Amino acid sequence: MMNRQPLRLAISEAAKILAEAGVDSPRVDAEYLAAHVLGVERGRLPLIPLVDPSVIDQLHKLVRTRASRIPLQHILGWAPMGAISVEVGPGVFVPRPETELLMEWGLKALVGVSSPVVVDLCTGTGALALSIAAARPDAVVHAVEIDPQALAWTRRNADARVAAGDTPIRLHSGDATDPTLLSDLDGQVDLLVCNPPYVPEGTPVQPEVGEHDPHHAVFSGADGLDVIRHVVWAAARWLKPGGSVGIEHDDTQGESVPALLAARRALTDVADHADLAGRPRFATARRAGQV
Repeated sequence: MMNRQPLRLAISEAAKILAEAGVDSPRVDAEYLAAHVLGVERGRLPLIPLVDPSVIDQLHKLVRTRASRIPLQHILGWAPMGAISVEVGPGVFVPRPETELLMEWGLKALVGVSSPVVVDLCTGTGALALSIAAARPDAVVHAVEIDPQALAWTRRNADARVAAGDTPIRLHSGDATDPTLLSDLDGQVDLLVCNPPYVPEGTPVQPEVGEHDPHHAVFSGADGLDVIRHVVWAAARWLKPGGSVGIEHDDTQGESVPALLAARRALTDVADHADLAGRPRFATARRAGQV
């Protein structure tokens, strides 16, 4: 027992190492890694003042891995989205906290709509689709993904949510730029959400993104709008009158994405929304016509 060491000091040292490695949120990451080693939730760390040397050794190993800019979520094996978490790893885009804002907006858009039909384009891990299905058991949620490797992660996460008691989502292997995609849903959709690739090609990105997120899930043409242009077209086609669309975008696209939505006469109430840092992050619109 004499060898037990203060956890707080170990986390501070870990945060210092991560900061020197250029990690964006060193303290938060250090705490998540410590919680992972101890098998507790991050919020319970203050209740554990002292730990065994073996815990410190395990933490140092994970810190060295994170300092090499392996994504935190790859080390933990999961990422949160609203009330659920999804498994993540190599071959699929890691969900970001700011996407929760799009998810929360989408759930508000569905208030008062019974048995809504929802489409999540470029679903990746399935985080958006599955978090909406968890919050709205009455919804019919369609999730679309083009990449077979990412779709394998979607299936794994979808199976886990069904085992947890959620309503199953409907998975589709499909291309968001296909003008005939899910044509049987034309005029039937209450909510379309999409976190597409949107970074302009050639933009410098963090190593976690450039070396570990799939390229096609991040970049989308010279202006970053190649896929988004098709999503806007799909929204006009799929949404029923009064239905809503929300599209996440780059912080440089706070005017260009709303302009694409506003250019479609079928869409109205176009708005852009900021993330928690105050940067433009997602655009929304509604299908014109009587509900």
